Amino acid sequence: MPLNSRIVPLLLLSLFLSGCAANDLIVKRQTESEAKIEFLIQTSKKAEQRQNELAGMLQTQDDRLQSAAGEIKQLKEENRELRISRDELKAKVANLVQQLQTPKVEIVNQPSPVKAAKETGPPAEYIKAFGLYSANNFLAAINSFESFLKNNSQGDYAANAVYWIGECHYSLSDLPKAKEAFQKVVDSYPKSSKAPDALLKLGYTMTSLKENEKANAIFEKIITLYPSSSAAVKARERLNAH
Repeated sequence: MPLNSRIVPLLLLSLFLSGCAANDLIVKRQTESEAKIEFLIQTSKKAEQRQNELAGMLQTQDDRLQSAAGEIKQLKEENRELRISRDELKAKVANLVQQLQTPKVEIVNQPSPVKAAKETGPPAEYIKAFGLYSANNFLAAINSFESFLKNNSQGDYAANAVYWIGECHYSLSDLPKAKEAFQKVVDSYPKSSKAPDALLKLGYTMTSLKENEKANAIFEKIITLYPSSSAAVKARERLNAH
C-alpha cells in the first residue's frame, strides 16, 4: 500500500480527534461559565435578600426609636404636669393651714361701713361649708355651699362659696363642673377679690381638659387684668413652662 494512501487517513483521523477534543473543551468551558453565572446569580439573589432583611431591621429599629422618643416626650410632659400639680397641692395645704390658724375666713367682697357694723364675720352656714371643704369632705361641702347660696347669692361671701364649689369639683376631678363654677365667679362676681384666683383655676382646668390655647389666653388675661396679684405670678409660671 502506497505511503501517501496511509498518511491521508491518519491525517483525517487526527483532525477528527482534534476536532472532538476542541469541541469537548468548548462544551466544558461553556458548562463552567454557565455554572459560574448561576453561582453569581444565586449569590446576587442572596445578597439582595440579605439587604432587604437588613433594611427591614433598620426600619423596625427606626420605628422603635421614634416610638421611644414619643414615649419619653410624653413622660416628660406627664412629669411636668405632676410637678405642677404637686406645687398646687403644696399651695392648697399652705392655704388650709393659714385658714385653720386664722380665726375667721377671708372676706371676698369688702363690706361697706354700714354692713361692717352689722356683721361680725362670715355666717355660720358658710363656716360650716368651709369646714367640710377643709376636711376634704368635698361632696358634703358642695351641698352646704349650694344651700348657703340659695339665700345669699349676692352676699359678701357668695363669690367665695361659688369659688370653693369649683375647688371641690376640681379636687374630685369633675373638670366640667369645676370649669362651670370658676367661670361663674368670673362672670357673676368680676369685682370680687376671688376673680383672679377663679381665672387662674379656670386656666388650670382648661389645661387638664387639654384646651391649652384657651388656657394660655386665660393666663395672659390674668397678667393683663391683675398684674400685681399672686395669680398673675402663677400664670406667668404656667406660660413660661410651655
